[in-house]
Amino acid sequence: MAAAITLAAEAPKLSSANTGFMLICSALVLIMTPGLAFFYGGMVRVKSTLNMLMMSFISMGIITILWVLYGFSLAFGTDSGGLIGWNSDWVGLSNIGLTDLWDGYTIPVFVFMVFQMMFAIITPALISGALADRVKFSAWALFVALWATVVYFPVAHWVWGAGGWAFELGVIDFAGGTAVHINAGAAALGVILVIGKRVGFKKDPMRPHSLPLVMLGAGLLWFGWFGFNAGSWLGNDDGVGALMFVNTQVATAAAMLAWLVYEKIRHGAFTTLGAASGAVAGLVAITPSGGAVSPLGAIAVGAIAGLLCAMAVGLKYKFGYDDSLDVVGVHMVGGIVGSLLIGFFATGKGQSDAEGLFYGGGLDQFWKQCAGVFAVLAYSLVASAILAFLLDKTIGMRVSEDDEIAGIDQAEHAETAYDFSGAGGGAARTTALPTAVAGANKKVDA
Repeated sequence: MAAAITLAAEAPKLSSANTGFMLICSALVLIMTPGLAFFYGGMVRVKSTLNMLMMSFISMGIITILWVLYGFSLAFGTDSGGLIGWNSDWVGLSNIGLTDLWDGYTIPVFVFMVFQMMFAIITPALISGALADRVKFSAWALFVALWATVVYFPVAHWVWGAGGWAFELGVIDFAGGTAVHINAGAAALGVILVIGKRVGFKKDPMRPHSLPLVMLGAGLLWFGWFGFNAGSWLGNDDGVGALMFVNTQVATAAAMLAWLVYEKIRHGAFTTLGAASGAVAGLVAITPSGGAVSPLGAIAVGAIAGLLCAMAVGLKYKFGYDDSLDVVGVHMVGGIVGSLLIGFFATGKGQSDAEGLFYGGGLDQFWKQCAGVFAVLAYSLVASAILAFLLDKTIGMRVSEDDEIAGIDQAEHAETAYDFSGAGGGAARTTALPTAVAGANKKVDA
């Protein structure tokens, strides 16, 4: 992610082309959150569908307000010790001119702000998939607000804010492998270790109730991810954004195919859930690395990520943590894989001149990537677990066991995803038919 933090004294001229491009990319990133809601919503049982949709949707409300009030300032304001930013002129966006440009770029500050807002929105929504079926909606909403403040805003500054320690170290994260995916995946692991397993975990079947919904969500994610990734170069002036666009498609395809091959060998079938999950794994892995690797490197990144993420999703059964929808296995593992592979596949001809091991650069970039990956993972894991523990001991994080068994949609939202109340009309009319007609109908049915 190209980033700077102060308004330039002599800014370049505003580019209407780059500004328009970035506004479109911002809208593409926003549509990823409803896409994620469909993806997760189809993967849960019927009785949890609406809750899953709402856990993503509410992030669009909470994070938008927090980002305007202080989040943008904390993430991209003037650096303090490499850990956090602050700019009082950005609080409430009250002192930003319409034509003030982001330092070193040809887009307005407002455009950069809103683009980054969409990243902040989807990141906590990613966590929700690990917590399906069992978390109070009010507790989740409060967790989102606290987590964004304590974890996401500082980590975004580390990785993308000028002066942030990871940014200054030279950690490469084009569009969010550490700040978004490892951050969210580690947070998911931290929370589920606190709140525990679903009732019936490893005993009851918990299959997706709507695979078409899953595929729709995966398609929307794939579509929106081009804005997520290609837009992160903040313009179209030098071809790096185009490279990222190509690599996003290439790696996603490779990961989907690798996941399906693994699935066929391991389980004997090519499943739609595997195709959707493999595509998301590829999108995750290319997010940090796509501006640094070649298209051939993107194939390698995607294939490796697809294989390793497919293997990783089964670890929850081995180690006993209930990651409901494989957030840890796909987002945390995929983010780690994509980030670390930069140390091997970076060509030095993309977003920077940093070269990986396979291009003569030795392991210098790999060790930088390790520093960023494991610092973000550790901080997010511990901080998220602490937040979940405090909420659980105060307002309570989980719904009651009875509500979980009966269905969280009814308990938390007083609604159901599918209303079949009119489906009995035909049956009722059949019982009122004369006996002879009813008998004829039975013969026809037979």
